[in-house]
Amino acid sequence: MEESPSSTVTFYDDLPLFAEFSGLEREAFTPLPQDWVIGCCDILDSTALIDRGQFKTVNMIGAAVIAALRNALPGRAFPFVFGGDGAGFALSPDCADLAARELARLQAWVTQEFAIHLRATMAPVRDVRAAGKDVRVARFGASRNVDYAMFDGGGLNWLEREMKTARRTLGLKSDGTPPDLTGLSCRWDTVKARNGMILSVLIKPDPSAPPKKVAEVTQAIVRLANGLDRGGHPLPEEGPGFRFPPKGLMLEARLGRGKTAEIIKKLTLTLGTALIAVVFWRGKKLGRFDPIAYRAETAANADFRKYDDGLKLTIDCPLETRDRIEALLVQARDAKLLRYGLFAQDKAMVTCIVPSAMRADHMHFVDGASGGYARAAQMLRAQDPM
Repeated sequence: MEESPSSTVTFYDDLPLFAEFSGLEREAFTPLPQDWVIGCCDILDSTALIDRGQFKTVNMIGAAVIAALRNALPGRAFPFVFGGDGAGFALSPDCADLAARELARLQAWVTQEFAIHLRATMAPVRDVRAAGKDVRVARFGASRNVDYAMFDGGGLNWLEREMKTARRTLGLKSDGTPPDLTGLSCRWDTVKARNGMILSVLIKPDPSAPPKKVAEVTQAIVRLANGLDRGGHPLPEEGPGFRFPPKGLMLEARLGRGKTAEIIKKLTLTLGTALIAVVFWRGKKLGRFDPIAYRAETAANADFRKYDDGLKLTIDCPLETRDRIEALLVQARDAKLLRYGLFAQDKAMVTCIVPSAMRADHMHFVDGASGGYARAAQMLRAQDPM
């Protein structure tokens, strides 16, 4: 096992930024400090919710994990990854208690507002390494304004299994305070595939597989995606469309209302979104806000490709590319290198964290609009020997 550097609050800030996704090979990842903690959350039985058409709800709750932690730790950069129906993250030890408190609040809030069970857990990195896994992190610059964390080493996969088998749970009760979900929104319209389909790709390496062999497969798939227009980006270069009222507006009101009465939150959001709709339809600046630039930034800042202890992609591609990707994955699965999930749909959707519309660092999490990663995970689990 590789030695880990000693703990430092600035560990993540000091990581080098990689501008090319294809350059994220194993050497790009740095081990987390030994006394950091990692955590993960997911929705219990998210596929049943998706079957009932609640895919937007699933994605919003998954992104709410990130929003709650970011708002609880203002000004602190930390690695996190959006997983569709949940999220993974890592924190320095001085943030662990605060994060656990916020996750307990979020769990209780999601249960209260939606009768949905959000699982959550955290563990020290030393426990991960004692179990024979590791947690390594890289930073990928999706654009000049936003970067996203990438995870490697199997540690998040290990913790997710621990959580799902109830060997590790958060073990903390909410104090009744609603989480601060400021900035969380889902007002963009869904985006239709332009090249055939929106393909969700999910890959998990076999624990006993040689990392170099797995990397050869994932790099081959990344090359296929990079050969597509704009790397298979599911959002048009000018950004997603906007309709009024947005389909997710009432969902945003329920999830983010805090102590505000739901009717007041809905009214406030409706009026504010009506103004935004007028600005987008006119296509002209309102003060310092440029709607055309903002839409383009949304596409540039999107996280449609990532490493989360395995490759994850949401790409716009033709049937031919899907078939070539699946052929590579079937061969690798049969060679016991990995497990995989694929799910094709006709639209993508975006869930956003926007600290301020006046800044260019707004973040946009992309998933397939019919279940995406959660559906692909269902296929992957069917190959799981556990």
